[in-house]
Amino acid sequence: MADVAIPITGDVDADRLLEDDPLALLLGMMLDQQVPMEWAFRGPHTLQERLDGPLDAAEIAAMDPEALEQTFREKPALHRYPASMAKRAHALCTWIVDNYDGDAAAVWTGASDGADALARIRELPGYGPEKSKVLLAVLGKRLGVTPKGWKKAAAPFSDTTPRSVADIDSPAALERVRAWKKTQKAKGKKKTE
Repeated sequence: MADVAIPITGDVDADRLLEDDPLALLLGMMLDQQVPMEWAFRGPHTLQERLDGPLDAAEIAAMDPEALEQTFREKPALHRYPASMAKRAHALCTWIVDNYDGDAAAVWTGASDGADALARIRELPGYGPEKSKVLLAVLGKRLGVTPKGWKKAAAPFSDTTPRSVADIDSPAALERVRAWKKTQKAKGKKKTE
């Protein structure tokens, strides 16, 4: 899978969609919580198949929220929490339509520098401070989107520690990220004991 920028799902088509479709990347990143990374980032490809066409922010924003929720609930569910994630996906697409004329890439292509890109990402529904920095690191490390100052804005996710999806360039890298997260979780448990 070396020819794919973000080889995370185990499915070349799903991985390529993340690389080629900015909306898919935004949706996958949004879904990346409380489920395995592979499941989260496979979600946009599954959603595209269920919608029977390319992902389109305007079409998703125009969908009846209950219909979108049913699409997320269809077996296998797109997420552990399909109802709340469908609402977030709807809000994300509506935001992109209202603020970027439906062009997901404009979130970062219109940024003046790394700090501005981070601020624009941070405004997205479903994106907290950490998730925003991880996405900026994915853009810089995996997709070559490197506005001036992106490393500082994305820190610590712009460093060389294998800690997030931004560091996954192979199945071995995925295992290194998993090991790092497991170690951090164990350290956290020791602090609370």
